Amino acid sequence: MFIKQLYTGCLSEAAYYIESDGEAAIIDPLRDIEAYLQLAKERNTTIKYIFETHFHADFVSGHLDLAKATGAPIVYGPLTETNFPIHKANDGEVFPLGNCTIEVLHTPGHTIESSCYLVRESDGRPHAIFTGDTLFVGDVGRPDLSSGDMTKEDLAAMMYDSLRTKIVPLPDDVVVYPAHGPGSSCGKNLGPNTYSTLADEKEGNYALKEQTKEEFIKAVTDGLDAPPQYFPINARINKEGYESLDGVLESGLTPLPLSAFKEMIKREDVILLDTRNSSLFLEGFVPGSIGIGLDGRFAEWAGSLLPFDQPFVLVTTVGEEKESMIRLARVGFDKMKGYLDGGFATWQQAGEPIDLIIDVETDELAMDMPFDPNLVVLDVRREPEFADGHIKGAINLPLNALADPASMADLEERYNIYVHCGGGYRSIIAASLLKRQGIHNLRNVSGGWTKIKDQKGIEIEKETSVLN
Repeated sequence: MFIKQLYTGCLSEAAYYIESDGEAAIIDPLRDIEAYLQLAKERNTTIKYIFETHFHADFVSGHLDLAKATGAPIVYGPLTETNFPIHKANDGEVFPLGNCTIEVLHTPGHTIESSCYLVRESDGRPHAIFTGDTLFVGDVGRPDLSSGDMTKEDLAAMMYDSLRTKIVPLPDDVVVYPAHGPGSSCGKNLGPNTYSTLADEKEGNYALKEQTKEEFIKAVTDGLDAPPQYFPINARINKEGYESLDGVLESGLTPLPLSAFKEMIKREDVILLDTRNSSLFLEGFVPGSIGIGLDGRFAEWAGSLLPFDQPFVLVTTVGEEKESMIRLARVGFDKMKGYLDGGFATWQQAGEPIDLIIDVETDELAMDMPFDPNLVVLDVRREPEFADGHIKGAINLPLNALADPASMADLEERYNIYVHCGGGYRSIIAASLLKRQGIHNLRNVSGGWTKIKDQKGIEIEKETSVLN
């Protein structure tokens, strides 16, 4: 048996390739399927099944394109309803794969249809379980994303039963392969690793410790942040179907000469997205651009901040046009209409107007604060990060809130706004959104909270009522 985890860091997503005796199965594929096809070709195997653990909310799955390319059936667990053909498996149904078998374990809780896949050796011994969003390293899937008529408490109660009847009784040496790793918004606080063993999870995962159902429900539902706004959109796409990635790329990968690009961005409905690294963006960009760099959690922030019903044109680093389009398509964007041919250099060399973001060090912020009555520190980290320590008097406006322009209404141009996040990536996105709304009197604090907390002359406080 051969198992390979194909991990995509910017989405904290794990897909899996399982192979035995010339037959392969793919679990939870991304929308760009070339890696799975290439791996099967290199190993001279046939993809026999495509298993989905549930309707993913944080990315668009590649099940439809992969089924079309391979002829393999798409397998979901019980209670699944889709707008395209699937094999709806029964709880306990077994699928032969070479010399091993894959057993369906229906584990509702994260969603109603959530299922895990237990791989058994040729002698029937359990070897690994692919848990989707039911069980993570150190955490479990949040129960508030796809509830239908059920409350998050109802689903958490179902998850309690699923974990204790289907997963906990398995042998301790079973390898746990979840669909996500650290940084994913599909759980509250995933551990640092991307796989584990059942023994380690029984030892260290708060959700698997001995507790009553009521205690479990409280532990799983307390402290949940609001999910990213694109989650229900992606879940719907995965349930209803979507245009092939090839079709999306055919439209999106259109090089636009400067004249055509300028005409496109004059349209009020067109979003101008710059995907260059954050450090390049702040040095100069096309006015009106939203800067979300490929060097961070690009797809997640694009999905959280940008509209799905408007066309896009892109400015990218030359050679990264396709990568930018694929990453957007992974979270459901399909209205890309081209990119500036030659990148930002084309705009710059033509002598077109340029905007930029002033970058300042923390010592400059420390010197300015006591003497500028109009200075405002804007902290765009999440509420729990802010509560755990922030500059005294700072305004907390989390980056995801900036998707709504009304959130910026109180930030007047007379203020000298210093924007920061944890390390610098989110604050540059925030600064681009502020500038797009006409707020230009701002500076980005280089290094963010990582440097601020150690800067002499800046008073720090915590929100103890929130932390308690």
